[in-house]
Amino acid sequence: MSAKLKLTATVSSKGQVILPKAIREQRRWPAGTELTVEDTPDGVLLKAKPIFTPTRSKDVFGSLPHQGAAKSIAAMEEGIAAEAKRRHARNRY
Repeated sequence: MSAKLKLTATVSSKGQVILPKAIREQRRWPAGTELTVEDTPDGVLLKAKPIFTPTRSKDVFGSLPHQGAAKSIAAMEEGIAAEAKRRHARNRY
């Protein structure tokens, strides 16, 4: 679709807008896609709603409970190596 091509849509009496097929296909927005609507100085901005809520690592770090003493880096590396060997022995990876 050309960037210069101006497509139009009409607002229904229920406030519904049907986006032109060319836009929906270009954006890969199938039926049922949830969109966020933002009022900007230039007009209305539609964006596909993110599948997952944005998070920061500092907000979730340490959120899982753990009992016992903390593991050392060497102990963690040993555990990773042991699991890799176990999977390799079973031709899993």
